[in-house]
Amino acid sequence: MKIQVITLFPEMFQGVMNTSMLWKAQNIGAVEISYINLRDFGLGPRKQVDDMVYGGGDGMLLKPEPVVAAIEHAKSISPDALVVLPTPRGQVYKQSDSKSLAMDAQDLIFVCARYEGYDERITKFVDQQFCIGNYVLTGGELPAMVIMDSIIRLLPGVLGGETSAEKESFQEDDVAIEHPQYTRPEEFRGMKVPEVLLSGNHAEIEKWRQENKS
Repeated sequence: MKIQVITLFPEMFQGVMNTSMLWKAQNIGAVEISYINLRDFGLGPRKQVDDMVYGGGDGMLLKPEPVVAAIEHAKSISPDALVVLPTPRGQVYKQSDSKSLAMDAQDLIFVCARYEGYDERITKFVDQQFCIGNYVLTGGELPAMVIMDSIIRLLPGVLGGETSAEKESFQEDDVAIEHPQYTRPEEFRGMKVPEVLLSGNHAEIEKWRQENKS
């Protein structure tokens, strides 16, 4: 899978994408991540990428010309890539979306908005809009990282165990969270690991786990 990220702040991604499982995914060739600096497609000598809002209002909007030019550049590299726009107006992103995108293994292009938002006309060049929650962030970079993380970890060979991704929370979106989990020591500050987990009785352990899902 190839993932291209269109952003004014490509440096924001380095610490996250080059760590842990996301680094492993790139190292084993499961995913190739590259960054397109939107400023490179800015207009005029100052590389302008934003402008005032028609009709009045606070803030500045990303202009359509640089964004669309960046998308078209990314498309020239991956013609069949899905263009994704993280935005509050998008559909709520769920685990089923990450599973579907990972299974399809289609190349992706993320468009990270900034400032007050973006000129509405760029949505004509976008395939999918996602919202990661009902709160406000300063840009689309963090939502893009969240979505990328959720997809990349599901690609073949990235997680350690064969069934690791099958035993996690939200496998069917809105069903129960995972059961509580424990490791050594057996007792910590008066809090003990449930006896059933120490019993070796796998049937009883599985029953306990099912009964204790949140």
